[in-house]
Amino acid sequence: MRPGTRAADAILRLLSRDWAGLAIALLPAAAGARCVTRGTGRRILGGGLWAVSLALGLGSFRHLVHVARIRASYPPPGRMVDVGGYRMHVLAGGDAGPRPTVVWMPGGHAGGYAMHRLHALAREQMRSVLVDRPGSGWSDPGPFPRTTAAEAVELLTALERAGEKGPYVLVGHSFGGLLMANAARRRPDLVAGLVLLDPTPPDAVAFGPALPALRRAPRDQTALALRHLFGLHPLAGKGETHTSDDPARVLAMIELRTKANCAAASILRELSPDGITRDGWQTAVHDGELGSLPLLLVAPRDLTGGGEIFDAVDDLEESARVRHFFLTVRERFLAASSRGRRIYTPEGTGHDFPDRVPDFVVRVVGSLLDQCGPGVPKPF
Repeated sequence: MRPGTRAADAILRLLSRDWAGLAIALLPAAAGARCVTRGTGRRILGGGLWAVSLALGLGSFRHLVHVARIRASYPPPGRMVDVGGYRMHVLAGGDAGPRPTVVWMPGGHAGGYAMHRLHALAREQMRSVLVDRPGSGWSDPGPFPRTTAAEAVELLTALERAGEKGPYVLVGHSFGGLLMANAARRRPDLVAGLVLLDPTPPDAVAFGPALPALRRAPRDQTALALRHLFGLHPLAGKGETHTSDDPARVLAMIELRTKANCAAASILRELSPDGITRDGWQTAVHDGELGSLPLLLVAPRDLTGGGEIFDAVDDLEESARVRHFFLTVRERFLAASSRGRRIYTPEGTGHDFPDRVPDFVVRVVGSLLDQCGPGVPKPF
């Protein structure tokens, strides 16, 4: 690991602790004290540094109070399980019966609660489990750096220690799809099937056009961590309530803790050419590596909702090439298994289809469960 990467991980590890703001606030206070003791000419500078220290300290104290209120208002709805010195949150419901248990993983580095709408529908028909990656949701920060390979192992460990029994059908959206494919590759004995919801293909990062949003993502997440650390909460003081039943609102409040931004900043470094070069061998799932595991690739027929990607491409011919690339590169996941099958989402849906058509997604997952256990497969 390069020195710059080690330094970045050390900084993120510090910032992931909600008390870090108070420690950082002491630095200008100490510098101010040195200025004051060195003579009259530096007393103004020293006073300014003390003022900065006071502002940072008050902001940090505000953050700690806010975090305490949120922790009291939103306790973990599931179980906290130890995975080796830090805890992960696992929320489960429903009866598996003779069929495999379904485990959901959202995109980005969001907590499992981001897929609560799907979980609420699924648990009426099957055993359904949400897991928070370390740093996300209610889970502890975990060690740095964050990597997909490490989180695949952590996911399977958390399921085992929560008492969940395999085999599992793993369902992942976007970046979560890459994680679930990685988990399936590592422990095929625990996996009965895989459902990839418009998954992130490593080839798109390694060989695709430069995407400014992805390039900025680690820096943006680090900036958000600093804002939160010193009490600049976008949701605070704007009529918030601590009794909301909206899962998206609950997760947004829970993830005002800096650990969520720091974990995301760390793992999103994988989604860059340098990151894929560094971690790709452990992250990617190659052709044939899943054997004959039942695999469903579920994604839109076109690139609805991808305007942000293509608006930056002015040349029409180049734009057409970019569109073709993104439409075809995700199909590579099908080659990972001899039993891969393509399913198109309803017309007009885009990358966010799990939120827009949850009934469709649960129906697709249910059809795979029927193939893995007793019963006749249902039509889509």
